[in-house]
Amino acid sequence: MPGTVQSIERAAAILRMLAGGSGRLGLAEISRSLDLAKGTVHGILRTLQHVGFVEQDRASGHYQLGAALLHLGTSYLDINELRSRSINWADPLAARSGEAVRIGTVLEGRVLVVHHVFRPDDTFQTLDIGTLLPLHATALGKVLLAYRAARPEASPERFTHRTLVAAKDIATDLEKVREVGWAAEIEEYTVGQAAVAAPIRGYGGLVVGAIGVSGLVERICDSRYRPHQRLIGYVRDAARAVSRDLGAARH
Repeated sequence: MPGTVQSIERAAAILRMLAGGSGRLGLAEISRSLDLAKGTVHGILRTLQHVGFVEQDRASGHYQLGAALLHLGTSYLDINELRSRSINWADPLAARSGEAVRIGTVLEGRVLVVHHVFRPDDTFQTLDIGTLLPLHATALGKVLLAYRAARPEASPERFTHRTLVAAKDIATDLEKVREVGWAAEIEEYTVGQAAVAAPIRGYGGLVVGAIGVSGLVERICDSRYRPHQRLIGYVRDAARAVSRDLGAARH
């Protein structure tokens, strides 16, 4: 049997590093972590960049997974599988949080709601399964944008006075999402409503969806418009559980 191809092994190791990281990684950091010469790493990165599997930030020079690879990563995952794997964790999240739960993935530049659990009370609610939501103005969408599972819209629509539409403001918001590992939406899509969401990962750590809770601002946030830490914890716990069911490594 022929031996393995060393360059492919090294490329795979670099891609795993970028998939498992919280954001962009520099050449020196990748080289040091993999114990490879900078020249070797740089050559592999240039090749991966050429085929669209890696992108380089012009300002910092750091690298991140490219859209071409992310589209490959999400294409294998059938929407029904994402929904079926999530159902076991969506109901407990609704019970713990007391809020509605939605699970979404990317479809044609929008967030497709693939599963929705009603808030566990007797108030009137409308089922959102199949609804398409904007990426930039929802917690689910921000997660998908932050982890490059989707591309930002060229001309984001303003829904409320709190909706971020400037490219610089959106980029800053998404950078924060990557830093903390969750996203918030506070009256950015609908006045009086707020939401918190976290990433769902599949094999290799690629983000394939998002899960979150949503409800009235006064229920989701404190008096300073900050999401309650307990809700953030519940959402992140559920996201990790679904990710494990989809084959993502523990992290």
